[in-house]
Amino acid sequence: MVTAITEGIKVTVEVTYQAEFSSPHQHHFVFTYKVNIENNSAHTMQLMRRKWEIYDAGDTSKVVEGDGVVGQQPILEPGNHHEYVSGCNLKSGLGKMRGSYFMEKLFDGKQIEVKIPEFQLIADIFDN
Repeated sequence: MVTAITEGIKVTVEVTYQAEFSSPHQHHFVFTYKVNIENNSAHTMQLMRRKWEIYDAGDTSKVVEGDGVVGQQPILEPGNHHEYVSGCNLKSGLGKMRGSYFMEKLFDGKQIEVKIPEFQLIADIFDN
């Protein structure tokens, strides 16, 4: 589990390798990651966009951008949190991800870039 805090917004990520959905012999490795976003600031915030950088040891890196997270643009009042689960497929069993959420303060429209901490994607086949 990794955590980063930007202007009072705390982002925590926990990764799970999904062996039952992976096919190592076919170079297909599936990971899920659970993200918890806590608003510890004094302002109501809305998550507008996301940007992910995905690195795969067996492939090139890629950038994925889009609106919200898993089809939502959650509004977080001070003290509230939003949690979601998403996934990533790699061609190797070794990689990493990091990124940013772009959030807007609802009272004045100011946007901030909130860091998503870098986390490792390591298939259990590499654990000894």
